[in-house]
Amino acid sequence: MALLPLAQLCLPPAATLHDALARLDATAQGILLVTDDQGRLLRTVTDGDLRRAALAGIAPTAPLSALPTAHAPHTVGLQASQRDVLELMDAQRIDHVPVVDADGRAVDLITRRELSQRVWLSSPHLGEDEVALVQEAFSSNWIAPLGPHVDAFERELAALVGVRHAAATSSGTAALHLGLRLLGVRPGDVVLCSSLTFVASANPIKQLGATPVFIDSEPQSWNMSPQALAAALEALHAAGITPRAAVVVNLYGQSAEMDSLVPLLQQYGVPMLEDAAESLGASYKGRPSGSFGKLAVFSFNGNKIITTSGGGMLVGNDPALIDHARKLSTQAREPARHYEHVEDGYNYRLSNVLAGIGRGQLRVLEHRVQSRRAIFSQYRDALSAALGLRWMEEPEGHHSTRWLSAFVLEGDDAQARRDALLDFLERHNVEARPVWKPMHLQPLYSGSRYFQHDAGQDVSRALFEGGVCLPSGSNMNAAQRSRVCELVARGLGVAVRSAA
Repeated sequence: MALLPLAQLCLPPAATLHDALARLDATAQGILLVTDDQGRLLRTVTDGDLRRAALAGIAPTAPLSALPTAHAPHTVGLQASQRDVLELMDAQRIDHVPVVDADGRAVDLITRRELSQRVWLSSPHLGEDEVALVQEAFSSNWIAPLGPHVDAFERELAALVGVRHAAATSSGTAALHLGLRLLGVRPGDVVLCSSLTFVASANPIKQLGATPVFIDSEPQSWNMSPQALAAALEALHAAGITPRAAVVVNLYGQSAEMDSLVPLLQQYGVPMLEDAAESLGASYKGRPSGSFGKLAVFSFNGNKIITTSGGGMLVGNDPALIDHARKLSTQAREPARHYEHVEDGYNYRLSNVLAGIGRGQLRVLEHRVQSRRAIFSQYRDALSAALGLRWMEEPEGHHSTRWLSAFVLEGDDAQARRDALLDFLERHNVEARPVWKPMHLQPLYSGSRYFQHDAGQDVSRALFEGGVCLPSGSNMNAAQRSRVCELVARGLGVAVRSAA
């Protein structure tokens, strides 16, 4: 059922019963809102109210004010949660709840149908091959964190990314931890890191006893600013500090500006750990994401573009590093008859069962990318009338997966508009989120050194304050996509542009 602007559901008390009946037929929502000239909600009208009026002999030409006095309408305020709305619906046995502001003005309408059909941000999307591959693992009794599916998953992903070697891990975070350790990060070291990212990019730095130095984003791709990186490297060099490594994040399915970042890091002798957790399937100037760093990591968490439920991968071209990663991820056991340990290790290996899921998911990766890119295009076209809205760009030479479709609201009131939109979408059972809160703004990393894109221009802060990530799952159907387009347009107060 198409969503309608609230104004189409509102009538003044002077409107006739005939007008109300016609509007109910035209809107097909089962309810109308009677409002005064200030927009304050006076009462609701349903087809049942009109039937009872007809039985009471009230003429169709009578105004709505002639209807028998009704109880005050059941409403909720702007801060009401979904649970509040559902409890009210259940208690009053109603299927529609108007939302009113502090002055009693009708600003929204929630339906029970919406609350039973949640649209998720990015839910798992399984194909047809995963069950057969998992069954193969069970049939062969290879369910331990080793086995033929793990070996094959590593080979297949390495080939896809264009690197020589890969080690499957229990999570992307585990792969990051291993990668930093393999690059020699020790207590007291300095490690550069993108600020606009999920906290998992930075936590392993801290957990290894090193000090993160955060780097701002650049306005176009939203990834690490080469300008800010250059300033950081120069300032650290002047202080006699050479960073042990740099964690460069490929945000929301899009590669960072590698042609600018790689030479800078090479100039100062800083190896790159490429955090490609969100960008499997993306490319930069024809080269796959995850193939630029000394090491790179991918994530197969449940919300990623492909998933193994939980899992990750560390990849690179140095066989000694990847072999060492495999050793460390299996408790660093030495090749002896007994359990011999020279260095400390971790329980970080991916299970053979989950690797089977991953192999099936790899087979549909390109289709998943196409689906997410199509969702982004639909959003962008449908919301083209929105002013003060800037989509995450895809600069020349980039091929983004659009893992998440993201935009930023701009202007002095950007954060208030963002929060109002997110509240509005949540009331309608649509999961949307702010852009990542930058690491330099996180209480966990308060006091950490941070280099802005330019003096007085904190790009990642502005992206967080106005940024919104919309539902982007490749398993969204056409009705869900249209619903999100219409709701975002309503939440922003613009007209949605219909597809040609």
